[in-house]
Amino acid sequence: MPEGPAPAPVTQRLRVRYAKRGRLRFTSHRDISRAVERAVRRAGIPVAFSAGFTPHPKISYAGAAATGVASEAEYLEIGLIEARDPARVRSDLDAALPAGLDIVDVVPVRQGREGDAPVKPGAFADRLEASEWRIRLDGVAERDAAAAVAAFLGAGAIEVERLTKKGRRRFDVRAAVSALQAEPGELDRRAAEAADAPCAILRMVVRHTTPAVRPDDILTGLRQVADLAPPSPPLVTRLAQGPLDADTGGLTDPLDPDRAHPGRVTEQPPGDDAGAAGGPVLPQSSGAASADVVSACS
Repeated sequence: MPEGPAPAPVTQRLRVRYAKRGRLRFTSHRDISRAVERAVRRAGIPVAFSAGFTPHPKISYAGAAATGVASEAEYLEIGLIEARDPARVRSDLDAALPAGLDIVDVVPVRQGREGDAPVKPGAFADRLEASEWRIRLDGVAERDAAAAVAAFLGAGAIEVERLTKKGRRRFDVRAAVSALQAEPGELDRRAAEAADAPCAILRMVVRHTTPAVRPDDILTGLRQVADLAPPSPPLVTRLAQGPLDADTGGLTDPLDPDRAHPGRVTEQPPGDDAGAAGGPVLPQSSGAASADVVSACS
């Protein structure tokens, strides 16, 4: 059977950082990918397609957050058959997406050269070494959360069990955590105290390991070592993901190697929840959303 015409080649690759906010955190990754494909068509972005009888748009994802988790740092890469201004792509794609799926940054993939031969960039997923998470614990006092964190950090190893694709597995979650701290929910502390409704915030940096250690695995570990059991489901938000800086303990921006210069095509974080949480803080990760954007106690 004869094959159809060869698809147009990719002339530009764009790496896109987007956020998953509000009720969109409950949307599955499959539905998000469908929404992105529809938005690309509506925005008239000249996406490249794969070859074969069922061509697919050349859009790939890296380090997608689980369903039910909000995120300020999701990433995708899109191949185009015609070069486009990244700022225009950011604006058009953001306008075509539903509220809650928001385009934060668009950067063209830099193609270097070594002599006369082009140098292909490494896999983007390899840059995503760790994630910074923020977890809101309603009904948990900050002192109880801080005591649980101290017990967790003082443990040599903490094994938890989880059902994976390969069956039930036990693995050490302590080794994956490079930073962990408890913070009070300063924004509404007085209201919380008046209503006798405490709230604590956990911030952590977790390495990407195999099997993956998820925020709920850390909460399981805290329950094991300190009997910390929030009375209501936690609200989990990924603030950043990227290379882990060994000197500061924070994360660097995974898009920086692709930038031709320091400028960014970025969205400003929403300011509805202005005000910083108190207490000691982890090193600010490069490119991370402000901690005030999400997960504030309210």
